[in-house]
Amino acid sequence: MQITEIKIRKLLDSGRLRAVVSVTFDGVFAVHYIKVVQGDQRLFIAMPSRREPDGTYRDVVHPINPEFRQMTEQAVLQRYKNAVGEKSS
Repeated sequence: MQITEIKIRKLLDSGRLRAVVSVTFDGVFAVHYIKVVQGDQRLFIAMPSRREPDGTYRDVVHPINPEFRQMTEQAVLQRYKNAVGEKSS
């Protein structure tokens, strides 16, 4: 499965949430509301989630294996860094 498009939906300048993106896979499957988050040590992505009645959050979609998560995270973070660079120019 390949990423065929990454759209930055929203860029934020403050707080831990830095961006909201949509990712299309193989030109036929889109995942919306993937978040770019500034963690204590690094940027990371958080998958779309919903709040459970007990107050916890559960991912609605997510990669099944670490390799696919890493590939997706690297591609999204690279697109985010490019968008931030374009905004600064």
